[in-house]
Amino acid sequence: MKRLVVILILLFAVCSLAASQSAETTGEETGPATAVWKYFAAALAVGISCVAGGIAVGQIGSAAMGAMSENPELSGKALPYAGLAEGICLWGFLVALLIMIL
Repeated sequence: MKRLVVILILLFAVCSLAASQSAETTGEETGPATAVWKYFAAALAVGISCVAGGIAVGQIGSAAMGAMSENPELSGKALPYAGLAEGICLWGFLVALLIMIL
């Protein structure tokens, strides 16, 4: 947990420094700073959703394999749940795409 906090603080510092340097060179206050935070938000949307999707698929896959080892007829019922968990990654990508476009 401490590593995550340190990494987030470093990312915040780097983004703030890049935004301030971009604003000084171009003379604009809102343009480059907004672009830096836009990329940061898109990266967070994809990163967090893919990590969450991976955790969900891992747990669902483990439970599905255990259930199928006892009853092989359950294989068709476990597949949609894994697909729903993978959909989390797609939603994260769509959110990041909308952040980048808008």
